[in-house]
Amino acid sequence: WLYSTRWKYCNMHKSWLLTFWMTFSLVSGVCGKDGSLENHLEMGKKLLAAGQLADALSHFHAAIDGDPKNYMAYYRRATVYLAMGKSKSALPDLSKVIELKPDFTSARLQRGNLLLKQGRLDEAESDFKKVLNSNPSDKDEKEAQSRLKKSDEIQRWVTQSRANFDRKDYITAAAQLDLIIETCVWDVSSRELRAECFIQMGEMGKAISDLTAASKLKSDNTQAFYKLSTIYYHLGDHEMSLNEVRECLKLDPDHEQCYSHYKQVKKLNKHIQSAEELIQQQRYGDAVSKYESVIKTEPNVPQYSHHAKERICHCLAQDVSRAITVCSEVLQSDPQNVNVLKDRAEAYLLDEQYEEAIKDYETAREHSENDRQIKEGLEKAQRLLKQSQKRDYYKILGIKRTAQKKEIVKAYRKQAQQWHPDNFQDPVEKKKAEKKFIDIVQAKEVLTDPEMRQKFDNGEDPMDPESQQGGHHQNFHSGFQGFNPFSSGQFNFKFNYQ
Repeated sequence: WLYSTRWKYCNMHKSWLLTFWMTFSLVSGVCGKDGSLENHLEMGKKLLAAGQLADALSHFHAAIDGDPKNYMAYYRRATVYLAMGKSKSALPDLSKVIELKPDFTSARLQRGNLLLKQGRLDEAESDFKKVLNSNPSDKDEKEAQSRLKKSDEIQRWVTQSRANFDRKDYITAAAQLDLIIETCVWDVSSRELRAECFIQMGEMGKAISDLTAASKLKSDNTQAFYKLSTIYYHLGDHEMSLNEVRECLKLDPDHEQCYSHYKQVKKLNKHIQSAEELIQQQRYGDAVSKYESVIKTEPNVPQYSHHAKERICHCLAQDVSRAITVCSEVLQSDPQNVNVLKDRAEAYLLDEQYEEAIKDYETAREHSENDRQIKEGLEKAQRLLKQSQKRDYYKILGIKRTAQKKEIVKAYRKQAQQWHPDNFQDPVEKKKAEKKFIDIVQAKEVLTDPEMRQKFDNGEDPMDPESQQGGHHQNFHSGFQGFNPFSSGQFNFKFNYQ
């Protein structure tokens, strides 16, 4: 049955059959201990050749368990580890091979190469020299000589790079460390020193890359996590800073620097998150207070003050003068900040500074051409500028664009009393008052009707037939509808102040 099954499926399931055949042999075989060990080694070798690394590793584990002094089992397992990219696991196996069989040149040469990649130069050189003293093959001799020469060269670069770092010649030191790391790719100390050079050079992205690698190459590298956290913090990335400092505390909960930094970052992060939640809830006043707390919590890192002011600018859309001031402070240091340009433009619109709003929208458009909000805002600002050159109902009543209905009605009553035509006897003055009074009534009509007010705020005059689509004109709903109350020349109706 086994052979017929194997024959039937061999072309489709070669790798599965290989594993099955090995298992069947081990379970049913009458081999002794030595035979079983050889089976593990042989099957592990075949699986390794087939690229089935995990299965191969299992067999070499079993072989070592069966005979802890079999140097070939360790060597084969080290080969699998290297194929899997697990050099840290391979190194102890290679050392065990050399311990069991000191004249195993290939194992010593491989260990020397791993030590060289880790930057353990003295140990690597020792292995290369022992290879050269062991009557190696021409190939092994040539490789050992080449690697020994490279190690000597790196030793000089290490000495020079540290000297240049001490002299604060960070550019030269970094260039020399580049050469070292090309060969010593797993050398933690060289990466950490190069990261320090990059920090001094202001190249924080490169420093982060090296420190991230160092934190992975050395399992308990709390200092790398601490430095990563402080770099992210000073770049204004409080969330990444919090993530990195937490990694440090996972390794050492009592780490003094990390714990102190963690408290600061957590406090700042909490303020920012709370402020953003308040903005989502449209509780802008409370959000402003939270962001003011951010500035007080971290006054020495400009990125946080800058971000806080940017968000305060957004929250203060209704507090026009303050919004313009705060937004302008942000734009002094970041003139291309599209979000702040849009917020200040909105504030300018509310403050009726239409030309300034147009400038901000146009600047924002240069840096974000496809932003729909910018396009609509610019069109609105242009309409309002055009409208302001005609009739402005807010100016007629002497109120701001942010006025509530109660303020509108109050202003209307005051203006209506002042400009009521019955207050004027001179015909010329009376005619002027009549025109003014109609404007006041229309202003009140438009601004107390939400739909009509929205149209006017968007740059369209509901009382102007030319600005209505299709030329339709919507009459206002006052008691004057359908007739001219001043046509007789004698204004004789009693005005009802609503």
